[in-house]
Amino acid sequence: MKILALIPARGGSKRLPRKNVKSLGGLPLIAWTIRAAMKSGACSSIIVSTDDAEIAAIARDHGVEVPWTRPPELASDTASSVDVALHALAAHEAEHGDVDGLLLLQPTSPFRTAESIRAAVRLFVENAGSRSVVSLAPAPCHPAWTFQVSGGEMRPFLGWEQLSVRSQDLEPAFTLDGSLYIVPPRMLRERRAFIGPDTLPFTIANAVESIDIDTPEDWSVAESLLERSTALNVNMS
Repeated sequence: MKILALIPARGGSKRLPRKNVKSLGGLPLIAWTIRAAMKSGACSSIIVSTDDAEIAAIARDHGVEVPWTRPPELASDTASSVDVALHALAAHEAEHGDVDGLLLLQPTSPFRTAESIRAAVRLFVENAGSRSVVSLAPAPCHPAWTFQVSGGEMRPFLGWEQLSVRSQDLEPAFTLDGSLYIVPPRMLRERRAFIGPDTLPFTIANAVESIDIDTPEDWSVAESLLERSTALNVNMS
């Protein structure tokens, strides 16, 4: 089964400027994801979609293709990941033929491991590439304890009765962690979405893998984990 891994990395970033080329533990942020994808051995091709010459150079230096420069309209703050993925998919298939799955790996999840990529792709393949796969992590706050606030009033999303349930009796809750998505190309084109009612969950057990870097505070957390090497139970080399 042919799996195309796509690493989207535009040059602009308002909350954390130039984050994709910023050095984390001696490596540019994007290099962590490139290395994990290559080490996984689960991808037929790995490409980086970028509008930025420095990002492109780093990607090529680390052994992956940057076959074209992303169009400006797909590098804006309003461009969606779906549009970027559809553009990359069309361009790649036009030159190399159809693929069976598109694997989206965002560089803001640097600690996602090669082992997790392999396992997620294996789940996709075991289901004949007919259903999308998305990574999930345990929710940091259970939805039973979340509220809507309007007009000075608060209302629990799951109703007042759920507030009386003991935490250990609540059904486990999970959230999208953004570290990986695998989708059949046909489904992506038809739905213009990575997930749907038939999506398969892939649970990330190690919370470190689910770290998503978008702000200076996120960056500080990632650096702290690297400094405390015993807390970072992943091998990205």
